[in-house]
Amino acid sequence: MALENQGASQEYLLLDYAQRLERHRQDRRAVHIHLSQLKPENRREHHIRIAANTFEDLVKQFEGQIFMLSTADIVFVCRGASVADIDDAVMKLRYLFSEDPLTATGAEQDQFASWYDVEAHYPRFLALAERLYETEQERAKRQNSQSEQSESAKADARKPLGPAQLGKLESFLRQADLSNVMRRQSVCVLVPNSPPKPIFKELFVAIGELAETVLPEVDLIANRWLFQHLTQTFDRRVLKMLGRGDDTDLHASFSINLNVQTLLSPEFLDFDASLRMGSRGTIVVELQLVDIFADVSGYLFARDFIREKGYRICLDGVTNNSIPFVDRRKLGVDLVKVFWGPEMLAPGTENNEPNETLKEAIGQIGKSRVILARCDSPTSIRVGQSLGLTMFQGRHVDTILSAASRRGRSPVPRPARR
Repeated sequence: MALENQGASQEYLLLDYAQRLERHRQDRRAVHIHLSQLKPENRREHHIRIAANTFEDLVKQFEGQIFMLSTADIVFVCRGASVADIDDAVMKLRYLFSEDPLTATGAEQDQFASWYDVEAHYPRFLALAERLYETEQERAKRQNSQSEQSESAKADARKPLGPAQLGKLESFLRQADLSNVMRRQSVCVLVPNSPPKPIFKELFVAIGELAETVLPEVDLIANRWLFQHLTQTFDRRVLKMLGRGDDTDLHASFSINLNVQTLLSPEFLDFDASLRMGSRGTIVVELQLVDIFADVSGYLFARDFIREKGYRICLDGVTNNSIPFVDRRKLGVDLVKVFWGPEMLAPGTENNEPNETLKEAIGQIGKSRVILARCDSPTSIRVGQSLGLTMFQGRHVDTILSAASRRGRSPVPRPARR
């Protein structure tokens, strides 16, 4: 099962840990404390913190791991402890919450704590971790949907970007420090049963965050052509920042999304002149499909110019609807970035099968040339790998990369805390 989350949630960490226990389950036990079932007044933040602290001594003695779930539940896993050792901590918790009906004894099934012999019944424990993770993903998805609806309603109330606001924003950009709104996201090679391998980082401006600060009453993208003009201003500022070479992490192996016209500007020439010998071959220039078709002759000239210098070109912004019309060889691009979306699935399939049009289009482009981007769910990775793709980008990939990095720093599991 593939894993996901924006910031490595406790549910994600629990599932990742459970999967890794498959070969190391000997003498391990776990207990799931159902604090989410307590009355609201008994599960405030300080209550949960004290409850988790009850297991601290066992963590040190028995290679313990504590997972404080988003629901307020706690899952504790350890190695070598007896049932009596763990039950001592559980009894302390029962006493702590003794006034709550959840801790009442005598029921046929204990509602307060569920026990797991990980060594003897590993599939049962793994199923718990998977169920908790999937429930959290559904909750996060509903929350994101509500947030998007709220943002959409707010956007409807904003005014379209006009010449006056454009002038104000461009004046601000000429002097602003963009480092606070610069973001990076890795493109990784993901193949089953292997750790993720970052190949380059995309550098981009969080335009929405900047607009919220400078012009919160304006919808930047409502006027397509004024917004396109604005992105050229962003291009020039970002190139100037990169040309200074202050960030050693961005001397090579990164991508940057630019306008076609920017490639023919003095700012790009200055940026190019600032690069170190041999670094151009590691830099990817991403160009939007709509920008290319708006000025095909300009694109062809700019394409030949930067390819001659050694840059690689990635066609960005390709969707399920536009991918059938992409001829990578005729466009002369090295890579094609396709945005994941549920419309890529074949209708009526229960196993998340990609649709035939997508399969055929990717076959024409070349599997090794496609980056599947906006991968924010396990399904996106699963479908991409079923198509033979190996390069992925998105919040899901960020989480896998973060977890792999954390494991590399800490080979011995430690308490997972908020």
